[in-house]
Amino acid sequence: MGLSKPLFRAILVLLLLAAATEMSTTVVEARTCESQSHKFRGTCVSNTNCGSVCQTEGFHGGHCRGFRRRCFCTKQC
Repeated sequence: MGLSKPLFRAILVLLLLAAATEMSTTVVEARTCESQSHKFRGTCVSNTNCGSVCQTEGFHGGHCRGFRRRCFCTKQC
């Protein structure tokens, strides 16, 4: 009976380690950061045009948003 408690604890620890290892391999999506374009001029009408200007500023893309239709550049943080 004295050997079964340490064996049970060892098995429990191994199961916890296996579960923790499985949890750490989950894939997490990156957040998207936005910044108003510094080079875009005028009212933003086309997301394609906004995205092209944002790429010249070093971002991945951009889109028009807001009541005043401003160009906001996006990238993964």
